[in-house]
Amino acid sequence: MKTPAGLQALIDDGVIDEVMRPLKSGKEAAVYVVRAGEDIRCAKVYKDMAQRSFQQRVQYQEGRKVRGSREARAIGKASRYGRRQQEAEWKNTEVDALYRLRDAGVRVPEPHGYFHGVLVMELVVDADGHSAPRLGEVELSHDQACGFHRFLVRQVVKMLCVGLIHGDLSAYNVLVAPDGPVLIDFPQVVSAAGNNAARTMLLRDVNNLTACLGAFAPELLETWYGEEMWALFEAGELRPDSELTGVFAHDESEIDVDGVRHAINDAREEALIRQQGREAAAESDQD
Repeated sequence: MKTPAGLQALIDDGVIDEVMRPLKSGKEAAVYVVRAGEDIRCAKVYKDMAQRSFQQRVQYQEGRKVRGSREARAIGKASRYGRRQQEAEWKNTEVDALYRLRDAGVRVPEPHGYFHGVLVMELVVDADGHSAPRLGEVELSHDQACGFHRFLVRQVVKMLCVGLIHGDLSAYNVLVAPDGPVLIDFPQVVSAAGNNAARTMLLRDVNNLTACLGAFAPELLETWYGEEMWALFEAGELRPDSELTGVFAHDESEIDVDGVRHAINDAREEALIRQQGREAAAESDQD
């Protein structure tokens, strides 16, 4: 295929040898399958974002450290230079997070470097060597769903132990490799200690995973792992190997427990409907 403009510099510098095909394209970036010697990897080419997009990022950027005082002032004034710096910081955040999480034992794609604004990393594949599917694209058994849930909750705990929250974790930011789930896409990663919305984002991340996997194992919808791990984090007691139960006693004077229960019940009903649909489809295939 024709080499995209964003990857030509990597070929010129010998970082990669060939662009094989597009993998996916989204609002933030385009990802390509590339060859570096005998290794097949992927290259994430970030797209330039319009100014309006930065307003949507404010909640994620709270608490992040800016590399220099001049850059911080420019970002605060929203000047043209400031917007360029903000764009650069947005990209750098994912690169930095990927290395930190890899070193903390979180299952993420192995990073292979950041060149000319392009992130080169491991291509996550399935058992046949094809690009791995997203979690939201696979059918799971009850036991598989429970196992994936345990594994992913542990990954969220490991992230929180190094002070990071994914911020946009869902079934579409998890790939399914032969050896288990892999977390991807970290440009919006949140500072757990420096962002006022950190708890809300953590609970949303965990609840998104629970709702997805609860479609195959409805009892997961009765768990409260997000609340439990946040309470331990706030108390300074959370460790990568902390034993979690999924049980949490809510302070009913501070939150709308009935509202939360209604939301859980809605998710449970949706999961049961999906399960009934799969069973009906299976019976139809047998007829």
